Amino acid sequence: MTLLAEAVGGSVAPPVTSVDPDSLRRALVEVVDVCDRSQVWLALAVLSGRLPDEDTVIDVARGDEFDDGASLASAIERETTPESAAWLVRLVTGGAVVDVAHTASTEFATGIQRVAREATRRWLATRQAIPISWTSGFQAMRELTARERERLLDFEAPAENGAPKVTTVVVPWHTTYVLPELAAEPERSTRLRALARFGTNRTGVIGFDCVPITSAETTQLGLSAVFAGNLSAVRYFDRVAAISSAAKTEYDGWRATLPAIGLDGPEVGAVVLPVEVGDRATWDVDAAVSRFQVGTLPLVLVVGSHEPRKNHLAVLHAAELLWREGHEFSLSFVGGNAWGSDAFVAKLAAAQRAGRPVDTESRLSDARLWAAYSLARFTVFPSLNEGFGLPVAESLAVGTPVITSAFGSMLEIAKEGGALVVDPRDDVAIADAMRELLSNDGTLERLREEAARRPGRTWDQYAGEVWQFLTTGDPA
Repeated sequence: MTLLAEAVGGSVAPPVTSVDPDSLRRALVEVVDVCDRSQVWLALAVLSGRLPDEDTVIDVARGDEFDDGASLASAIERETTPESAAWLVRLVTGGAVVDVAHTASTEFATGIQRVAREATRRWLATRQAIPISWTSGFQAMRELTARERERLLDFEAPAENGAPKVTTVVVPWHTTYVLPELAAEPERSTRLRALARFGTNRTGVIGFDCVPITSAETTQLGLSAVFAGNLSAVRYFDRVAAISSAAKTEYDGWRATLPAIGLDGPEVGAVVLPVEVGDRATWDVDAAVSRFQVGTLPLVLVVGSHEPRKNHLAVLHAAELLWREGHEFSLSFVGGNAWGSDAFVAKLAAAQRAGRPVDTESRLSDARLWAAYSLARFTVFPSLNEGFGLPVAESLAVGTPVITSAFGSMLEIAKEGGALVVDPRDDVAIADAMRELLSNDGTLERLREEAARRPGRTWDQYAGEVWQFLTTGDPA
């Protein structure tokens, strides 16, 4: 109870255990205003070790309007599990907590994880920020293990096996909660909704896109419902830092619906992602040449997972049209962690059986990916919807021209030069653009020159701007 009464940042104590309900009720009445739902939320979080959900907070607050602490005492006893009773509780006030649960543990390097990793690395070096993950089943936030922290800073570090020996859960209070990744897990969203609604924290999230809502037919079955659950938490946040103007448009559209349920929703701002060309050692270039170069054939590179939204079937079809015309080139896809890719895999296998120079690589280090971009004559990224389109910007950053979609964030990037834009739903248009860059050296050189003149933007700039917006509300 001392931890709750004093609310001292950095204090560590176990949840309440082995206390008779009547004694607990009397003690709670002395330090908790049960009419204040933020205090009810805090008491449940600190004294049970688990972050409460929205319904529990409301039920307890309503009950204690009549029974003077009994509902809260009963809820604490009910919410405290044998597992959470063994945890230590750290109440964090001031500074910020940065939620990197997926990024610190995943073996995949998706665009979302790259953004979260690059931004968080810089925040930990320059800001008063504590990185956190979640306990099993997303019951509570917890401190990172040493291995998770190492993996956050260095993606090549091995993943960790097993749970930490001692779990210290984190309860943010009068601090800033920052979410630089997508919290897609339903239980996580449920507890974040209560934190954002009832807590006293400033809350901010990086908004990648609303694809599961705006282009639901291109996403995995069930993802739209999961993402809607995420938005049910984000609607109580203070700010969303969208990664492009196109992404901001999507979030603005969603936010415009919230007054219909009596909410204003978060402030939405655009903090555009950067692209910095990574280091490429000689051996990385040599390895990329060995892996991707097919004789003297020009390399066409496609980066991104093979899910339907990325439109890789259209690229394969366009390539087949050109191979049948007699054009000579190799085609390599780099990307994994895909769902709904059976049709792509089958089509790829058929092309390989026909002797076409096409293959796919599911996992590639950042250095070798940069080397592959440099090797390519051009890249193709005809996605149907993107919050940003990182492979477009990355390819242009190394001076390699791109064929991409003529709308949304991809057009937003392409407008600064170095790209041909097409209707991604038109296979012939994709083939025409590929033919142009395979056969017309003049067009290719013009695009290379445009790419070289594009303005630069660093991860340091991005991390500083998005932190400023999410934690203070000031424009970047």
